[in-house]
Amino acid sequence: MSEQKKALTYAAAGVDIDAGNKAVELMKDSVRATYRPEVLGDLGGFGGLFALDLKKYKEPVLVSGTDGVGTKLKLAFMTDKHGSIGQDAVAMCVNDVLVQGAEPLFFLDYIAVDKVDSRKVADIVAGVAAACKESGCALIGGETAEMAGFYAKGEYDIAGFCVGAVDRAKLIDGSKVKADDVLLGLPSSGVHSNGFSLVRKICFEVMGYAVDTFIPDFGRTLGEELLTPTRLYPKTVLPLLEKFDLHGLVHITGGGFYDNIPRILPKHCGALIDAGAWEVPVVFKKLQEWGNVPLEEMYRTFNMGIGMVLVVAPEEEEAVLEHLEKAGEACCRLGRVTEGAHIVSMKGGDFCE
Repeated sequence: MSEQKKALTYAAAGVDIDAGNKAVELMKDSVRATYRPEVLGDLGGFGGLFALDLKKYKEPVLVSGTDGVGTKLKLAFMTDKHGSIGQDAVAMCVNDVLVQGAEPLFFLDYIAVDKVDSRKVADIVAGVAAACKESGCALIGGETAEMAGFYAKGEYDIAGFCVGAVDRAKLIDGSKVKADDVLLGLPSSGVHSNGFSLVRKICFEVMGYAVDTFIPDFGRTLGEELLTPTRLYPKTVLPLLEKFDLHGLVHITGGGFYDNIPRILPKHCGALIDAGAWEVPVVFKKLQEWGNVPLEEMYRTFNMGIGMVLVVAPEEEEAVLEHLEKAGEACCRLGRVTEGAHIVSMKGGDFCE
């Protein structure tokens, strides 16, 4: 008689349902703290419920966005620090929704892991929840997928999905942008979440640094500098949308200045940027120096210290700047919209005039 086969379970195959349930228990308080009055139900449903307040809109338009964090996640794995990654996921989505003129309403996350570490997942989601709360949007759902044998040990991926709303009449689509409009720049918090394949190649292959290498120019370790979370812009920009007729908004992500600004420009318009109008943060200067990266490549890959661009009519420029100053917000005049070729031109700074 053949030997009796050993009984197998899902946990023996690498998926621990109990660990997943424990992670949900650990994150409940942080998730509930993000709820707005429009949220219906609680955690545990098959779908997140949100009752749109139709009294706020004459003709509501829903604006949706989705994104991930990219290879910046490698820094989290290398440092074993995961608390800020959730903010990166939220920021990449809410900032994209915001530039359409929409208020971010709710957010969902998707985390895929090799094996559920309840505390690590809860830390990631706590970062997501804190960023949602700061952005004014509710975290109404999510998924943690345990995919044994699919991801390397200890690694994971995270993606986010955001929905916002705006009145159709206030939708920002670039149709109001015209020549001589002014471009204003809001500072970034650092590298944000784009260009990390190049960042990692420069720092770890070319320079041979480790994540715990102390960089005097940064005043902290390389890992600490690079893991600085992506800035959330809703608190700064939403009051501007209420008060002014912004002609355009641009989230400077992958593609930098050269590829993102034209997305809001009419076909007959370009943009002239004065690269000397702001102080480029030292992290970008060191990356360029260490990697011998061409200047144009830097401005096509990174935000270079400007994470959000506002396009305003010349007659509203001073009022917008005054509003931002009173709010304690740094802002600079980047340049202007030009008549002609649908391209971004740079001058000043290290560029030839």
